[in-house]
Amino acid sequence: MRTLFSSIFVVAFVLQSFGWGQTGHRVTGQIAECHLSKKTLKKIEKILDGYSIAMVSNFMDEIKSDPKYDSLRPWHYCTIPDNGNYAGPPEEGDVIWAINEHIRILKAGNLTKEREAFVLKCLIHLIGDIHQPLHVGNGEDRGGNDVRVTYFWSTSNLHSVWDSGIIGKQNLSYTEYSNWINKVSKEQIEKWQRDDIMVWADESKSYRSQVYDLPENKKINYRYNYVNLPVVNLRLLQAGIRLAGVLEDIYGK
Repeated sequence: MRTLFSSIFVVAFVLQSFGWGQTGHRVTGQIAECHLSKKTLKKIEKILDGYSIAMVSNFMDEIKSDPKYDSLRPWHYCTIPDNGNYAGPPEEGDVIWAINEHIRILKAGNLTKEREAFVLKCLIHLIGDIHQPLHVGNGEDRGGNDVRVTYFWSTSNLHSVWDSGIIGKQNLSYTEYSNWINKVSKEQIEKWQRDDIMVWADESKSYRSQVYDLPENKKINYRYNYVNLPVVNLRLLQAGIRLAGVLEDIYGK
């Protein structure tokens, strides 16, 4: 299994789009902040040099521009076939393996401040990624990147629609978006935070038939947004709540 900070280039098919896009990841980060204790939030802000969780949430997409991080690209997603189960991570790792590994490293402690900040920023991003339904791919179309669509009369692909298209059409800042969807009961929070990481992945897979429910001409706009916006909002909210649970478990002691 690849070590966490290996710089060896991995020849692999990788997603061309970013999980949730900037706004989506910031929404999950903002929601997580709202559900952390003051003590835990203060610890995290110190590690991040005063930056908020929301503002570091796109870190793993930003470092894609640096070739030395090419080996991290497969960590943004995983594969579960339509009619199969998760077979475990490939040699280069995937999002399920990476989340577990980052949690393990942070819990073990004894990290330099720089390394802890790096691992923490990656974990924040990856928990967002696994909640985007197309980051749990079917192994056939690179998480919808190969599915060409016309989205509101512009050429796009299905992955991009789910990363940022539907969210962007709401025309809200990440703080406005967070305030809009951050409504959840204490009982629901407790349930979501008890769920295993494989539950998160299986949930993303469970929306696959809805995600791929496209007209023959692949032209989608208002109707597709209307049907799928509730799923997008739910997954953003769950990602934020679960991120808070993971961070509280690591730093709330």
